[in-house]
Amino acid sequence: MTKRRTHEPVEISTDNIFADLGLPNPEEHLAKAKLTVQIIDIIRRRGLSQTAAAEILGIDQPKVSALMRGQLKNFSLDRLCRFLNHLDKDVDIVVKDKPRSRTHGETHIVFQSRSVRGHIPAAVSEALHPTP
Repeated sequence: MTKRRTHEPVEISTDNIFADLGLPNPEEHLAKAKLTVQIIDIIRRRGLSQTAAAEILGIDQPKVSALMRGQLKNFSLDRLCRFLNHLDKDVDIVVKDKPRSRTHGETHIVFQSRSVRGHIPAAVSEALHPTP
């Protein structure tokens, strides 16, 4: 005899898992996660050890380890942008009027380089690619 499964209700997600979770400053969390994905991708593509990455970024190896695991609490958006600069990337910040169709402004991170490849920490990956 087979058991009959009961289905959990499905909730439609927004484009920001941090907002869905009710975290304060969800756009900042998402922006930090997206910048971190780029930093991790560059480190992995270059085949850098955490020690070598730490030297380039101007931080110690344990902080690189935290960054690589998606533990972003101690990293500001400004600091993550500076890390990208140290990794030879330009970071442009553009402020523009919001479309009339939205009630408030939003923050978006747009990349103009190679696509992200390789392993990304689960915490960062889940934030960027929520499952419904």
